[in-house]
Amino acid sequence: MRAKAKLYPKEAARLLREKPGVREAVTGATLHFERNRLRAYGEVSIGAWRERAKAVKDHVLSHLDHYLELAERRLRENGVQVHWAETLEDAHRVLREVVQRHGVRRAVKAKSMLTEELGVNPLLESLGVEVYETDLGEYLIQLLGEPPSHIVGPAIHLSLEEIQRLFHERFGTPLDAPPEALAQVARKVLREAFLTAELGISGANFLVAETGTLALMENEGNIRLSTSLPKVHVAFVGIEKLLPRFQDLALFLPLTARAATGQRLATFVSLIQGPAREGEEGPEEVHVVLVDNGRTALLADPEAWETLRCLRCGACLNACPVYRQTGGHPYGYVYSGPIGAVLDPGLLSLEEAYPLPYASSLCGACLEACPVLIPIPKLLLTWRHRAVAEGLTPSWEKAAMKAFRKVMESPALYRLFSKALRGLPLPQDLLPLLRAWTEGRGPLKPSPKPFHELWKEVERGG
Repeated sequence: MRAKAKLYPKEAARLLREKPGVREAVTGATLHFERNRLRAYGEVSIGAWRERAKAVKDHVLSHLDHYLELAERRLRENGVQVHWAETLEDAHRVLREVVQRHGVRRAVKAKSMLTEELGVNPLLESLGVEVYETDLGEYLIQLLGEPPSHIVGPAIHLSLEEIQRLFHERFGTPLDAPPEALAQVARKVLREAFLTAELGISGANFLVAETGTLALMENEGNIRLSTSLPKVHVAFVGIEKLLPRFQDLALFLPLTARAATGQRLATFVSLIQGPAREGEEGPEEVHVVLVDNGRTALLADPEAWETLRCLRCGACLNACPVYRQTGGHPYGYVYSGPIGAVLDPGLLSLEEAYPLPYASSLCGACLEACPVLIPIPKLLLTWRHRAVAEGLTPSWEKAAMKAFRKVMESPALYRLFSKALRGLPLPQDLLPLLRAWTEGRGPLKPSPKPFHELWKEVERGG
């Protein structure tokens, strides 16, 4: 998808103005996920789990070249065809070759944020391939022509009434059809696609270097059908998704499920070792595309590399009071919420995504939720500092902060200005700095007396 992260402030304001129902829908869904996460975390020694997961991810990222080479060897030994994609264009070339060699006319896709990042659907459509998203939430937003609003729940911004109206227009269902009836309609369409598709596409939650195993988690069974029924399976895997050993899955599978939805384990876990052998059912060909697309550069950044620990669980989105107001669409890129605010500047560029690190109150809820302890508040400040250093912030903001510093360094100036401001009405709709504050908060109301006067009164009365 084309990045529009630079437009975040305007897009957030527009959504709140034009679609006020999104806030209620997103808040309800994320708070449900958040309550489940807190309960699930409380059932285990979550501190030890998170520290261990952080250590494993740090180890594999620090030795990524070794584990990538090991994973490639094991995958090839398993009969998998391995491809390297340094850029988006490299990934497109691999998929284009597979489609043309097999004469693919229909493809089914499992839910994958990396394929969103790579723009797989538009590419397939340009090649004349009919592509079906098979996760129900992804299928809904595909029908609407929208990108995902959430890493785990792509359609959480939609109300039941909106989905009922969509199915009424597309499939002729009653406007008051219950969710079960809508799901049955989608199931009928997608079952036909599963049975006739020549190509199945997925991502991967993890790739185990020791054994060349793809691990995929889901709750609907669509991934299992997408990766087993078509004759060809192509898995796009970010190079940061590696785990060193097979036994590491015993930690990461339940930890990811607890962080994402509060489950002890996902309903379906598929461990894919390669194409079907003689007497087995499954794809005749399995391709794994190892995707860089900016990850190596981010890994080399001494201040931002920790972002690559991300498991794509969405826990930070569910905990974030800022994301909760709008959902993911105003962020303007595949990855939204707190993790998007620190990942997108590294994958796109700071110039393209500099407003995103400011979409935070720095409350720290994201760090408390993160299963691999990514220091998101610290990373937000890192990107903010760089935005200022590179001159990306408005000139009036720089001037305002300089003036603020001078006033705060001088007791006499501070008392003069605080007294003057108390006696004047604040033109909150005219001054950019104040307007930026009050657009998302209540109006500024100075106290009747400054603190030093109140303190003197306390001392006199004490």
